Amino acid sequence: VQLVESGGGLVQPGGSLRLSCAASGFTFSSSAMSWARQVPGKGLEWVSGIYSDGSRYYADTVKGRFTISRDNAKNTVYLQMNSLKPEDTAVYYCATAGDLLDEYGYWGQGTQVTVSS
Repeated sequence: VQLVESGGGLVQPGGSLRLSCAASGFTFSSSAMSWARQVPGKGLEWVSGIYSDGSRYYADTVKGRFTISRDNAKNTVYLQMNSLKPEDTAVYYCATAGDLLDEYGYWGQGTQVTVSS
């Protein structure tokens, strides 16, 4: 199993970024996928998840600003992040998920998102 995130970077407050997570080594279309983030010295925060049927869920902290999607033909899950705030600064990870979206399985290496002026 391999999960490779990309798309992180430095963005000003109010800006947008789109993260991608390319998956391989398992049946992607059948798997729930989640995004989580971590700030150094703080715990892991679940951000968003999407089930194989396309149903999507979000943490209250990002609801209305972030959109998760998946492309099963490309074995890729995305996280579109709009109206970014400094408190969104973190390392973002994609992960496979189980029956619960914070029931993590395999992880990617993470991608840094920094929101700063």
